[in-house]
Amino acid sequence: MATVVTFGEIMGRMSTEGHYTLRQSLPGNLAFCFAGAEANVAASIALLGGSSRFITALPRNDISDACIGNLRNLGVDTSHILMKDEGRLGLYFVQDGANQRPSKVIYDRAGSTLSITDGSEYDWDAAFEGADVLHVSGITPAVSRKAAEAQLMCMKKAREHGLLISFDCNFRSKLWSWDPSVPKEELAGRVVREMMEYVDILFAARIDAETLLGIHLDCPAELSRIDEQPYVAEAIARKYPSVKLLATTMRKSISATYNQWGAALYDISNGDQYVSPCIDGRYVPYDITSIVDRIGAGDSFAAGILYAYLDSGLSRDMQTVLDFATASSCLCHSIEQDINYVTREDVLALMASGGHGTVSR
Repeated sequence: MATVVTFGEIMGRMSTEGHYTLRQSLPGNLAFCFAGAEANVAASIALLGGSSRFITALPRNDISDACIGNLRNLGVDTSHILMKDEGRLGLYFVQDGANQRPSKVIYDRAGSTLSITDGSEYDWDAAFEGADVLHVSGITPAVSRKAAEAQLMCMKKAREHGLLISFDCNFRSKLWSWDPSVPKEELAGRVVREMMEYVDILFAARIDAETLLGIHLDCPAELSRIDEQPYVAEAIARKYPSVKLLATTMRKSISATYNQWGAALYDISNGDQYVSPCIDGRYVPYDITSIVDRIGAGDSFAAGILYAYLDSGLSRDMQTVLDFATASSCLCHSIEQDINYVTREDVLALMASGGHGTVSR
């Protein structure tokens, strides 16, 4: 069984009840869970039945023990998590949107243990032993200079061990403040471009290519995500020849609680594009009319791609890989909290249903 290693920061997520705002909820109760992009991917792969390993740095206390126990109970290998006496668990706060009021996220991550940990403190050689893929994102290097340097070291070590490297651009405008002398987008671009030479599987859209990757696209601005993806992929391939696959999610927000959802996958090696959901050769997005929680959908999509591409018992056909990932991430919108608590069987049932949830009896 192929093993996916992920590296990044896991945090405590504090959420309001229902659709309350934070000002309505505080003082009062907030729901608490553990979450973070890379941990979400590792957990989702484990829940689907795959093998995953998570690397991070956490403060040595009871809360971190609970965090590790939570991941371990989901099937994630936590044996390479670094425990330290310095730092704290990062936090973020969420208030869910409704109708025309969007959801809102507030980060509280300064001084977290991962943000102050040097890359040399991790045992990368042990963490990558027997592994096949490393998955990282553009979120962790936004936390601090040390976190960015650690992730670059992580990617270099993974390449030395012969792992495929998967990267989700995930630009977060509220982060990237560790060098105030440089505008956030410029800082993010500098850091991400240095990492791109190691990337095999890329999760990105046109905005990422133009904002982070230093690519100017010579194509009409009004193209759909589907039609612009080949331009993006070919431009990325010219500048970053290691990239083999480009995956792009396609969200259309009708309101905070009603979205249409789909994805496209471009195989750079042969120029083939795949779109999902696809009915009779036509793109027909999932109609998600009552979103429970959309945070983590992109992570569940990345997990679905990696799981189906590597070793799921499914056909290795790229259309099947994309269909599986898109269905998995569609289901994530029905799950409270970041982690996608669905199984392989749940995803296959949605794929077989034509896009409609039915009662399982």
